[in-house]
Amino acid sequence: MKNQKPQIDFPTETVEEGKVRIIVPKLSAFVEKPSEYAPSKAPVFYNPVMELNRDLAVLAIQAYQKMVKRELFICEPLAGCGVRGIRFAKEVKGVTKVVINDINEKAYQLAKYNIQMNRLEKRVTVKNEDANLLLARHSAPRKRFDVIDIDPFGSPVPFLDSAIRAIKDGGLLALTATDMAPLCGVHPKACIRKYGGKPLRTEYCHELAVRLLIGCLATTAAKHEMGIKVLFSHSTNHYIRVYAVLTHGATNADKSLQNMGYVFHCFNCFHREASKNPLTKDFSLKCPECGSRMDFSGPLWLGRIADKSFCILMEEKIADKRLKIEGKIRKILDLIRDECNAPATYYVLDKICDKLGLSVPSISKIFKALAKEGFTISLTHFNSKGIKTDAPARELQKLIRCHTL
Repeated sequence: MKNQKPQIDFPTETVEEGKVRIIVPKLSAFVEKPSEYAPSKAPVFYNPVMELNRDLAVLAIQAYQKMVKRELFICEPLAGCGVRGIRFAKEVKGVTKVVINDINEKAYQLAKYNIQMNRLEKRVTVKNEDANLLLARHSAPRKRFDVIDIDPFGSPVPFLDSAIRAIKDGGLLALTATDMAPLCGVHPKACIRKYGGKPLRTEYCHELAVRLLIGCLATTAAKHEMGIKVLFSHSTNHYIRVYAVLTHGATNADKSLQNMGYVFHCFNCFHREASKNPLTKDFSLKCPECGSRMDFSGPLWLGRIADKSFCILMEEKIADKRLKIEGKIRKILDLIRDECNAPATYYVLDKICDKLGLSVPSISKIFKALAKEGFTISLTHFNSKGIKTDAPARELQKLIRCHTL
């Protein structure tokens, strides 16, 4: 029997993404002014810009499946038109069942049709209820998911408790946060309320945002006596993304919490330092380099924000997928793989040179100069002009002066 298109009272169009074809809202029909954000205006949420996010999610879940070597039961509780969950079922080998959900009735109907259009009725189930209620229904040990992907419009924090209780021991939790203004320090009170940590408006605020989100996950998981291991994270355009494995046990929770701490920053000379022992720190700390008062961010995650072997697994899976922006994805993965073991925070040459009143030298010159002095160094995906290094700020400024005078 031929699938019947649901009764939809808004303009739609058919798009191809990865290996699937889906019906989505025709976003151009819902924009009255050029400045308006079309996805939020449409009756069903769909953002074509997030295709990169979804591409990386497919690669990450395939890499995770290869790592654990078992069939996967996946949940996407905030599905919109269903493209993400449908792609998981279609493109990730070893996925036996996917549950997608949206509280919006129109989204539910559209996702239901998209499942039928891709002939995935036997493996993909669609629900129409509150996301936290759905996750709560799966909190019993034998009902839990192997993978939960939380991709909200805004903060994932309202769904964290439910997701943690609904994940299997050793399961993968993926989180997106698009509320970058609080996380990057524009609205610090909102960040403290939501994420339990103080942000800071620095040149490396996007990395601090990732660490604040992971810190929130670690502390929330610890309340349920669970620890985390971060496999992958990235900051792209207007959002950040984190993938972490959760493991049961108070010992694992305690071990994770050992990675919590603070980043102290001097806005005068760019000196910064990370401390995992905040109780021994004075929060009115003076900069050891110039004597200025330092500001701080935290508590946040000071451990690794990506795993090198997992990045390599993701790269190996690229050849199996049909990705429109393969080159960009390879570049992101290459950068993240190389910065996995680098120190927290990074320097931005433009920012330092502007403060010193100097022209900006090429990154390659500074890169070579730091390597010659014996410092560890890597580029970073967070900023195309950023450098991660264990060199003190004073040494970096000294080298910049040498290569601009």
